[in-house]
Amino acid sequence: MGAGPWRRIAGQIGRSVAVWAVSTLTMLVLAGLLPDFQIRSGDGDSATRIAVTAAFGAGAFGLLSALVWPVLVRLLLLVPALVLGLLVFFLNGGLLLVALRLTPADRPEAAPETAVVVAAVMSAVASATGAALAVRDDDAYRRRLYRLADRRGTARPFEGPTVPGVVFLQLDGVGHDVLVRAVEKGLMPTVAGWLGAGHRLTPWRTDWSSQTGASQLGILHGTNHDIPAFRWYEKTTGEVVVCNRPTSAAELQRRAVEHTGDGGLLTVDGASRGNLFSGGADEQALVLSIAGRRRGRENRSRAGYFAYFSDPANAVRTALSFVAEVGREIGQSTAARVRKRRPRVARGGLYPFIRAFATVVERDVVVAAVMGDMLAGRTAVYADLVAYDEVAHHSGPHSRDAEKVLQRLDRCAALIAQVAEHAPRPYRIVLLSDHGQSPGETFRGRYGLSLGDLVRAGCGLPVPRRAGRTHSGAEARAAVRAALRRPVEENGGRHVPPGRHSEPLVLASGNLGLISFPDVHHRMTKEEIDARHPALLTTLANHPGVGFVLVGSEEHGGLVLGAHGAEIPVDALDEQGDEPPGPLADFGPGAASAVRRTHSFPHTADIMVNSWYDPAEGEVLAFEEQIGSHGGLGGAQGRPFLLAPRALSPAVAEGEELVGAEHIHRVLRRWLRECNGPQVPIEIPRDPTDQQVA
Repeated sequence: MGAGPWRRIAGQIGRSVAVWAVSTLTMLVLAGLLPDFQIRSGDGDSATRIAVTAAFGAGAFGLLSALVWPVLVRLLLLVPALVLGLLVFFLNGGLLLVALRLTPADRPEAAPETAVVVAAVMSAVASATGAALAVRDDDAYRRRLYRLADRRGTARPFEGPTVPGVVFLQLDGVGHDVLVRAVEKGLMPTVAGWLGAGHRLTPWRTDWSSQTGASQLGILHGTNHDIPAFRWYEKTTGEVVVCNRPTSAAELQRRAVEHTGDGGLLTVDGASRGNLFSGGADEQALVLSIAGRRRGRENRSRAGYFAYFSDPANAVRTALSFVAEVGREIGQSTAARVRKRRPRVARGGLYPFIRAFATVVERDVVVAAVMGDMLAGRTAVYADLVAYDEVAHHSGPHSRDAEKVLQRLDRCAALIAQVAEHAPRPYRIVLLSDHGQSPGETFRGRYGLSLGDLVRAGCGLPVPRRAGRTHSGAEARAAVRAALRRPVEENGGRHVPPGRHSEPLVLASGNLGLISFPDVHHRMTKEEIDARHPALLTTLANHPGVGFVLVGSEEHGGLVLGAHGAEIPVDALDEQGDEPPGPLADFGPGAASAVRRTHSFPHTADIMVNSWYDPAEGEVLAFEEQIGSHGGLGGAQGRPFLLAPRALSPAVAEGEELVGAEHIHRVLRRWLRECNGPQVPIEIPRDPTDQQVA
């Protein structure tokens, strides 16, 4: 054995001793500060014996944490993830009490509640000390990262040629212009460095339904056909489909696989982390489409939580950050109320905890999962970070609150890039978003009534004096409920019996509204709606908060309606590269093709309503309680981004546009093929199918 291995062994022993010493010192300090925590020796209170007792206690606690803790977490595999996140503190405190009982001193004492605090502090200090010592030694740092992969059960020997893998990191809701502005303001130095090193930043255009369900299904599975919105009513089943409801997500994924005949983007040695859909990956964690399955070890949707919490230091660090984020949100929302900022939506109730889950728990778990995937050498990883989207919904896409989240997301990207240096294969890191967000006050805030109230008025039905609130459908809320194994939301999966002359069902998806008549089993036409409710379509089309209305027509096949009696047949929406006509003029290029495509879907609602849009300010009016919204047409919500290394071919040829989530899928597939081919940057001939507008 040469000097190298001996040096590594000596270094590892030295770091272990250092962590033990710091843990011992921490225990002594806490014993001096906390009256309910005492370390007493068996034959007196000499400083030496107290120090020895603390050393034994710290050593026993460290061994129990390393050996017993993972076993306890495995035994609790069926406990809801967020319950486990709270339970870890009590388990950690219990381990400390056991460790104290193993010391040779005479009954060291700690009250149970004090033991929880002491154990949390000691775990955090030991983890920080180990990390600080490992950072100075590349080999030690690499071993520390691999231990994370081992805890997740994903570490495996990597065989074969070291061709690059690809990590697709989705920053949910971050629009192209928001990213550019953040880089210019110095908020995202990692992204700025990538741009300076020659990465390509390409904007792309979403479909009409500019939301995660439609975009991510198209990106991961190659089709988002028949996804008209975030939530919609299907007359064939009488059910409300909601993209972030586990059973709906599973059904949408099944339909996509059936439609394409392909498992998805990640079918070859892939991993899906924090997504609505699996993409065909073998390794899945925090994936909503499998969250509704029967409980058991085979259900891996929550596996990432347990893998992450198997290290008590992770639980402590995340819990402290969680509490700090809750306090930060309460402070920020209070300041917004005091300063009477406009627009503003309610941010009380459980929202501070939902925000903290999205910006702390989900972020930490997903990033740890991606790190493990890279260290395991997986070929393709797709992960979604929802933090910005959740905060921007309630604080606004350009708020300081949202900018702080962008800074933290940049640090996540930096950490993943750092881990890539220690992975067994090189990695290309592709940053992308699924949609942007458009600012603006709510429809209800501006006009004092909801879209549902307006529909009732147009139908001649009584309108309640106090408008009901339309809850947000943000992805983080669904992730929290899935972690707690609770139903996703009140609309999700609701069966609407088609009674005779039943009232219209009104659903909201950002600034896109959908109106259906459950008692009519086909999609109603304008002629049928006018015969039943003569004033409804006129009321909607002429309201100042409505941009345009799409409805079927017996005579024209479909019509786009606008103010002052404007009616344009869908088949006449031929832009020829110019601005769209009539009511769609303000919505810019691409609006007409998006409307035509959605009109062809089997489950498009009887009436589709897109809110007003101000092209000068980029503002829309959300039909939900959101001041940063997405889901329809208008502004930054339909302009996300794709950022990739120049080692990969250009997403589109110069002068062409990247349009639709299905187009993104084809580009990402091409890049995965390239990574298995020549490992030099080359310009490939343009594939006509890659440039086809979805």
